[in-house]
Amino acid sequence: MKRRVLGQLAAGLLTLAAFAGLAPMAQAADEAPDAMIKRLSDEVLASIKSDKAIQGGDTSRILALVDSKIMPNVNFQRMTAAAVGPAWRQATPEQQKRLQDEFKVLLVRTYSGALAQVDDQTISIKPQRSAPTDTDVVVRTEIRGRGDPIQLEYRLEKTPGQGAGWKIYNLNVLGVWLVETYRSQFSQEINAKGVDGLIAALAERNKSNAKKS
Repeated sequence: MKRRVLGQLAAGLLTLAAFAGLAPMAQAADEAPDAMIKRLSDEVLASIKSDKAIQGGDTSRILALVDSKIMPNVNFQRMTAAAVGPAWRQATPEQQKRLQDEFKVLLVRTYSGALAQVDDQTISIKPQRSAPTDTDVVVRTEIRGRGDPIQLEYRLEKTPGQGAGWKIYNLNVLGVWLVETYRSQFSQEINAKGVDGLIAALAERNKSNAKKS
């Protein structure tokens, strides 16, 4: 398998792991961050390998999975806000909702094709460098299959209160942080046409991707 495809697969795994919400909230609350990522990764791989529709790149199937399992494991609002940048604070609640909705579809559609490439991949967790008292950590993983291993890092925060536990808010695929990559793209659109222009551009991109699927 080519390195580029494996890189897409790694990001695709984040998409499902991020949105699938495979962990019960009670379990996630007292689970170590590296243990959570390992379990999620294993469950996501198993789910992909057993679902022919996902393997075939059925975007509607993936979106249905996303929408039915809104997760306790990702702070997607924080992820979207970070990708949008300073303009997020000036956006109305309705604009923020639209941005999250379109960004979610963009991520799913962008990486859904890579899910069909899952074959004999395995995921290992690298030794954790954080202290037990840390509330913001990076969990480093490695995806092994055909070709070179793929390094995938998750950035997580520990949240208190209801739904307490570790939540993913960014990831690094092959040395590139996802949120920062999209922030660069989004800032150009916002500077040219404002928040509504970004929403319109995302919606148009999602429509174009839907026609290709």
